[in-house]
Amino acid sequence: MRAVAYKNPQPISAETSLIDVDLPTPEATGRDLLVEIKAVSVNPVDVKVRAGVAPEAGKFKVLGWDAAGIVKAVGADVTMFKPGDEVFYAGAINRDGSNAEFHLVDERIVGAKPKSLDFAAAAALPLTSITAYEALFDRLKVQQPVAGVANAILIIGGAGGVGSIAIQVARALTDLTVIATASRPETREWVEALGAHHVIDHSKPLAPQVQALGLGAPAFVFSTTNTADHIVDIAELIAPQGRFALIDDPKTLDVMPFKRKAVSIHWELMFTRPLFGTADMIEQHRLLNKVAELVDAGRIRTTLTETVGTINAANLKKAHALVESGRMKGKVVLASF
Repeated sequence: MRAVAYKNPQPISAETSLIDVDLPTPEATGRDLLVEIKAVSVNPVDVKVRAGVAPEAGKFKVLGWDAAGIVKAVGADVTMFKPGDEVFYAGAINRDGSNAEFHLVDERIVGAKPKSLDFAAAAALPLTSITAYEALFDRLKVQQPVAGVANAILIIGGAGGVGSIAIQVARALTDLTVIATASRPETREWVEALGAHHVIDHSKPLAPQVQALGLGAPAFVFSTTNTADHIVDIAELIAPQGRFALIDDPKTLDVMPFKRKAVSIHWELMFTRPLFGTADMIEQHRLLNKVAELVDAGRIRTTLTETVGTINAANLKKAHALVESGRMKGKVVLASF
C-alpha cells in the first residue's frame, strides 16, 4: 500500500523529511478495524513527532492521527462496525498513523462519520473534537459551576484547531459565556462566527481585557497554545476555586501563583485513553458519535479551512509547513491518494 513516512527527524524543508513509500497492507485482528483512508488532517502533534521522534532502527515512521474513511475489514472481536461503514477517528499515538492507504484502529476510539459531511470535512474534526470535549467535560467539568463566580470560560487560541471546536461545543452543550482570544482581524472574525460571545487579543495582556468585559472573573480557563506566555495573566484573571486546563507543552510551568486561589490544574491529552487502554476507552467512540449528531443537526460545523490536495509527501510537507507557521485558523486537510 502507498504511505508517507520518514526515517530520521528533520526540518520540514529537508528533502527527506517526508517521503512516499510502499508498505505491506496490515491485517485486522481483535478489536481493530482496517480502514481505507479517504482523508486526513494535520495537527501540531504531527509536526512535533516528525521533528523530534526517531522510528525504530531501519524502519519507517508513518504519521497521521486525524482520519476519515471506509471500513474494509474487521477483527474477530469487533462488534460495533462492519465493512462498508463510513468512519472518522483520531487514532493512537503509539501505533502507525493514518498517512497510508489502509490503517488499523481500535473500534473503541472510532465514530460513525457525520452523514452531512464529505470525508475531507469530517477528517478535520476528530482529534480536536475529542480534545475539546474531554477538556470541557472530563477535566474542567464545566457542567459543575463554581459557586458565586462568572459562569464563563476563557479559551486561549480560539482560532486554532482545538479552540475552533471548543467554542462550538461550549455553545452547543453548555450555558457558558465564551470568551475567546484572537489577534488578527481574520481570526477575530472566525471566532465570532463560531459563536464566541467576546473576543480579546492574546498579543496583549489578558487580565485587563477580561476585567474590562465586566463579567467578573471566569470560572474556567482552557489554554490551547502559548500557555507559558500567559500563565501570569491566567493566575490573575481566573476566579477563586476556578479550574484551568491546558494542552500544550510549556518547558516549565510554575503553578504556585494558583495556590492562593485554590485553582485546580488539569492536563488534557486525547491520546491517554488509547495509549493506556483505559477502562473507559470507549468514551471516545461515544463522544465522536455525539459530535457527528451535533454536526448533522447543524449545531456545530467542520473547522476545515484549507485542503492542499491528495495524500502524498509533497502535499503533506505543505500541510506541515502551514501548521508550523502558527498562523492557521481551523484545520488543513488532504483527501484521498
